[in-house]
Parts: sequence; C-alpha cells; structure tokens
Amino acid sequence: MENYKKTHSVELPSVCPFPALPPDTPEVRVRDGSKIRHPLRFALGHMEERRRGAQGAGGATGGQALCRQIVLTASGKGVSKAITCAEMVKRRVGGLHQLTQLQFSTVEEVWDPLEATSGLDSLTVSRNLPNIWILLSRDTLDRSQPGYQEPGRHDTLWAHEEEGGPPRSGHKRKKAGGGGGAGRGRGPGRETVRSREPAKGPI
Repeated sequence: MENYKKTHSVELPSVCPFPALPPDTPEVRVRDGSKIRHPLRFALGHMEERRRGAQGAGGATGGQALCRQIVLTASGKGVSKAITCAEMVKRRVGGLHQLTQLQFSTVEEVWDPLEATSGLDSLTVSRNLPNIWILLSRDTLDRSQPGYQEPGRHDTLWAHEEEGGPPRSGHKRKKAGGGGGAGRGRGPGRETVRSREPAKGPI
C-alpha cells in the first residue's frame, strides 16, 4: 500500500441487539475522540433524579419523567470509554441492571493512488471493529441472557472515599537528604570526613 493514500472511511451502522426496547429509549454514542464528560452528562441527565428538575409545591418532581432504560454504544478504541461511562452512571444511580452485548461493525476505507497517472485503481478495504452495546435498566432484565449483571454494591465500594474514611495504604515518600548534611542513601554516622591538613612540601 505504499503507492496509496487513505482518502476517507465510512463506518456502516450496526443494529441494536436489544429489539424489545421502547422507541423513545435514549442511545448514547461514545466516540474515541470525545471527552467522557459529554456522554456522561447526557446519560445522567436522563437517569439521575435530582437532575430532572426541582421539587414542586405539591411534592411532585418537575420536568420530564425519568428514563427507565438507556443504551450506551461504542466501537474500536471508544469501547473502553463506554465501559467507564457505564460504571460511573451505575455509581451515581443505584439499582441499575446491566446487559452487555458484543458485536463487530464494518468500516469501509477508500484508498486512492498517490499519482493519478500511475494507472492504479482506487481500492475499497473493509475492516471489522469490535462493537459494544450496554443496556442500563431500572427494571429487572432477563438474568439468563449472556452478559447480564445484577445491581452491584457500589455504596460499600465507595464508602471510604465518600464518607472521608482512611486513605489508601501506601508507602510515604521520603524527604530528599537528611539532617546534619548527610547525602542520599547514607545512614547515620557514615559521613565522609576529609582531612584539612596542608600538604607537606619537599624538605
């Protein structure tokens, strides 16, 4: 391929593996180059209760109704970001059931010759990228399906950090140098003493 250059690539759309979802279920597409705070803010805006509006005088919550389900999807290098985003949503919103499905999406790349007069034709190359679909639901899902995860104990996992518990165990960093002008790595009482007697000349 040293005589070609890639001009553009197109990722073919993949079909959602959750066909029984309501048509108004929000879908979050996590891309490799996007900041994780953007899809996370969108997901929490639909799933987190305190972000749906202030409580009215009659005790009802303002704004739209909370979403029961949300889908996160990504492909290629964005898969790890989608997993991280899903874990952060589950930490903020408790009691979510998770169903994960793995697929492959097709990417078509078009390669054109470097020199138009070389007589070479354009090439179309198809590649398969790993694709992940994560369904987070407030309702109970089918536990027999592969990739199902029941709601975890995120409250105890983050208890120490949220309640100001003891810090994680680790070695304290030693200060550079020591008292009395001792150099690094020297124990106490091992200072080097240099003689200050003048050198004797010829007799």
